Order: sequence, then structure tokens, then C-alpha cells
Amino acid sequence: MTPEPFSFNPLVSPHLENPYPLYARARREAPIFFSPLFATWVVTRYEDVRAILHDPRRFSSSYLFRTPVDPTPEVLAVLAHLPPEVGVLVNEDPPSHRRTRALVGKAFLPRQVARMETRISAIAHELIDHMHEAGSADLVRQYTYPLPMRVLLEFLGLPVEDADFIKQWCNDHMLLSVPGIGAAQQLRSAQTEAAFSRYTEALIAARQHQPQEDVLSALIHAQVEGERPLDVAELHVLVQQLLFAGHETTTNLLSNTCYALLHDPALWHALRHDLTLSTRIVEEGLRYDAPVQGMFRTTTEDVEMRGVRLPAGARVFVAFGAANRDERIFAHPDRFDIWRPNADQHLAFGHGMHYCLGAPFVHLEACLALEILVQRLPDLHLVPGQPLTYLPSLLNRALQHLQVCWGVSSHAHG
Repeated sequence: MTPEPFSFNPLVSPHLENPYPLYARARREAPIFFSPLFATWVVTRYEDVRAILHDPRRFSSSYLFRTPVDPTPEVLAVLAHLPPEVGVLVNEDPPSHRRTRALVGKAFLPRQVARMETRISAIAHELIDHMHEAGSADLVRQYTYPLPMRVLLEFLGLPVEDADFIKQWCNDHMLLSVPGIGAAQQLRSAQTEAAFSRYTEALIAARQHQPQEDVLSALIHAQVEGERPLDVAELHVLVQQLLFAGHETTTNLLSNTCYALLHDPALWHALRHDLTLSTRIVEEGLRYDAPVQGMFRTTTEDVEMRGVRLPAGARVFVAFGAANRDERIFAHPDRFDIWRPNADQHLAFGHGMHYCLGAPFVHLEACLALEILVQRLPDLHLVPGQPLTYLPSLLNRALQHLQVCWGVSSHAHG
């Protein structure tokens, strides 16, 4: 059976600002469809997405991140100088995935995460101190981006002054694979990718030569009984994955959740009067507006799902954002419900063996960030009438700005 073509481009208005009505239509009319624009099959229903995540044999995680759509010769020339992309962790299959996860897990021990708790609080307070006097702020630029970025840099042991360069790379890295982005932006993205590659190489070389008391050194020198350590090519990709996922996910989770809470002041008031709700709010925030909207898989053989035949070698986009709003699983899915009994069944961190290694860290950081924000600025509210802009990305739901203001009464340091 050949499915009907389904018109799908979540990177243009109004879908960019709110992709969920488009996803709902897909779940209803074409739960699995092919998108010629993105050259990928798209899977939108919860049980199908979950089934794929639990089937690494037929749905491989092995794919390359640096794949521009219709690259120009100039872009290909720039990318040709980069070290080859190897599959590590996120884009890696068993059995090698187990080895990498064991080695990386050494760096993410609970004590390492717990050690960061006091730093997360201190940085959050410091950022709010800087915003305080003004009475207004761009919450993304001044809080939800710098907080996870600084925490991550300290965790990995990198200089805080590298933050803006890393953020620029993250944005360019996302834009590199966006169709129709234009030759000029594609070339800029490729050049940033090359500069960042040199930066990563230098970091690894420095830590190999002179290890520090930080997670980056721990990764480079990690040993697991009977396993070979990570080689330079693997470290290169892994450091980039950690730098990207380690702040981007938390930034997007915080930005999207703050917007949802402030958009419905009753939710903000609920948190204000009971800080223990932060865990429920973060869980529902992950479901309601997932920071990572999906991931790619590649079929290793012909697969039939819902009467649709996916040929071997097909690229498949498993849409977490769509699955998390599936009405078959979540009642009234378009409502942000703090008391939702099954909010934690969301797929925002993936599922199965590729479940996000940093999930507990993201959760802790987001809860602390929200608790401190609501304590310090209890009367925080949205500036009315502001347009919301998102970075055009199939994978990430990245709000670019969030204008907020508060009264002069919120001066007490929480």
C-alpha cells in the first residue's frame, strides 16, 4: 500500500512556532509518511515511535550529523578537511554502543552530578543578580541559555569565555542540515563546523598531555575492564555530542517550560506556592514541548509498519514531539497538566538503550533553575504581544528569545 503524500514542513510558519496541530493531523491521517523535502520517513504515533526505539536490529542509529541538503561544492570542500565522522553513543549500534556507554558512564557517576548541584544554584543566583535591577530581561539570552552552558563548561572543565563560540557552533551545526537554508548560510555553517573541529582537537590534545580534575580528562583516560579506551576520532565526536546535547537540551527544556508556565499564570502561581511541584512541572514540560523533537534511524532491511513498507536503507525520523501528544496515551494532550499521572511516559529523552545518559543531570538542573527563578522573581510575567521565534530545526525545539518583566518588589535574594 502506498500512503497518500502528506504535506510536511515544520520549519515554516505557522508550524515553526507551533508544530503540534501539524503532528496531530499526521497522527490522524498519515501516521507514517514519506517527506520528499527532508528525504525521510516520518513516524508520529507513540507506540510506533517506541517500537522503533526498542528495535536497534532493524532500525539502526548509525547516521551522520554533518549532512547538508544539496551542498554546494564550496561547502563540500570545507567539510572534506574535517576528520571522518564515526558512530559514537547517539549514532552507534550494539554491541559497540555498550562499550562506549560504559566508558562514558564513568564520567557521569552520581557523585559527579551531585557535586554540580551547589554550582547550579550559585550560577542561577548570579545570573538573576545581573538581571535584577533592570526589571526586565530576555529570559533565554540571560538565564535559560547561560545557566546550562556555564554548568556544562564547568562540568567538562572548559573556559567559560568559550561559551559564545560553542553556542554559535551549535546553531550553525543545526542549520547545516536544514533544507533551503541558502548557500551563504550553508557555507558559514560549514566554516564554523571546521573551526569547531580544530577547537575540539586542541582540547583533546591538551588533556591527553596534561590531565585535569575534570570530566573531559576522565573521558579521555576512562578505562573499563576488557575494553579498549576511546580513540581520538571517537573522543572528537563524543566531546562535540556532549557540548551540543549537554546544554542545548536543558536550555530548550527550560525556555519552553518557562513559556508554558508564564503563558498560564495559574501554573506559575502553583509553583510559587509549592516548590516541590518542580519535578512534576519538568516532567510535563518534557512531554508537552519536547526540547528534542525527534531522532533519525536507518532501516537495515525492508520493514512493514501499519501497512506501509519502509525499504532497507531508508532514513526514518521518529518524532518524539508528535508521540508525546498522542491522545491514545495522554488524555487532553494539548493541555499542560501538572497532575498528569503518566507524564513520565514521555519519549523526550528517547527510550530503550539510547535513553539519554544525561537525563538525571538535565532533570536536576531544570528543577533547580525553576525553583530559584520563582523564588527570586515571584511576580515574573511575559511581555505581552511579543512574537516567538524558533531556530528552524527538525531535531531541536529552540526558542530564541523570551521577553519577561517583573516589579521592583522582587529584590530579596532567595
